[in-house]
Amino acid sequence: MKVLIVNTSERTGGAAVAAGRLVEALNNNAVKATMLVRDKQSDEITVVGLPKSWLSRWHFLWERLVIFVRMHFNYSRVFEVDLANAGSDITRLREFREADVIHLHWINQGMLSLKGIRKILKSGKPVVWTMHDLWPATALCHYARGCRHYMSQCRQCPLLPGGGSDHDLSVSVWRRKQTMLAAGTIHFVACSRWLEGEAKKSALLSGQHITSIPNPINTRVYCPQDQAEARRQMGLPVEGRIILFVSQKVTDERKGISYFVEAINQLAGQHPELKADTHIAILGAHADAVASQLALPTHALGYLSDERQIVAVYNAADVFVTPSLEDNLPNTIMESMACGVPCVGFRVGGIPEMIDHRKNGYVAEFRNAADLARGIGWVLTEADRDALRSEALRKVKLSYSQSSVSLRYIELYQQALATKHFKL
Repeated sequence: MKVLIVNTSERTGGAAVAAGRLVEALNNNAVKATMLVRDKQSDEITVVGLPKSWLSRWHFLWERLVIFVRMHFNYSRVFEVDLANAGSDITRLREFREADVIHLHWINQGMLSLKGIRKILKSGKPVVWTMHDLWPATALCHYARGCRHYMSQCRQCPLLPGGGSDHDLSVSVWRRKQTMLAAGTIHFVACSRWLEGEAKKSALLSGQHITSIPNPINTRVYCPQDQAEARRQMGLPVEGRIILFVSQKVTDERKGISYFVEAINQLAGQHPELKADTHIAILGAHADAVASQLALPTHALGYLSDERQIVAVYNAADVFVTPSLEDNLPNTIMESMACGVPCVGFRVGGIPEMIDHRKNGYVAEFRNAADLARGIGWVLTEADRDALRSEALRKVKLSYSQSSVSLRYIELYQQALATKHFKL
């Protein structure tokens, strides 16, 4: 079986990381998988870049320009929505022709257009689409932020100027997506049960095949290491406790950095003794912007691309905190637990599916900084460290290992192929 996995980027973003890990997992389980990307960033032979052309750049720029105009020339939300009004035609590529299954992932920002996806469907090849956020089930947005219009029909989009209208851009894109979906069958996969539930509420995806399969992780790479050595490698204090925060962009409001700052400051106020031997490590771009706001000594590690260093950072930590306000199935939680590090996060999205409360971490009440602080304190000062570590490793092995995830996808591919042959 040959599978073509399609994603905008090879390595940038959580979806790219997850798609790349799935390629590796499938190839390790007797499926020939190739990843097709617009932004190729390595010399991996299993990853193919789109043919070099000025058109690829133009597709991206044209979509952003249209959004910029529709936003009344306000740049602040230009990257919060996607139209898929421009993209490459991949059906002409050899990799497409040779594939038995086409597996879409995150295809925005000029990679594929809705017209291009319609052409893929009309080719007759089975199509699987892994949803890394809600965009395939809405008109414009990747995260609904409390809006529920997608349950009936997108309109009055709160991301558009003035809150949109009954005839705004979201209405026209919704109709274009309906036209696309009418061209053939897509087997949708949500990375979490939470996202599966939200997708099934979408009127756009009514009657579509939707299931949930988590992302995989390579437990030979993300695995426990000697903590003291990991700290020395990353220039972190060898003694004491380390609380870790990770985000591609630390200042991203959706990642909840304000709640992290508030929780840490509450924790330090309630337990002043922690100031002597507890440090914060922040991994991600713009880490310096928040370091001065924290009441505990903070180490801004910046953005890292070296996977060995990232694994060392996780292994250096005693607890990983992820106060996301809306998230699907964060790779960061999976990576942390694979290294045996307990996690603390809010009860939102797919996070409660990953963190088993008081077993491998702590699930705090949503947007409750005080409860987040309690969870961090519980992990650091009360919980059985070895028990948490053992449960974290067990959860990853059972739910997110390459073998378990790839087998579920292989079964889905076989179902998709069988459906295609039955129709023929």
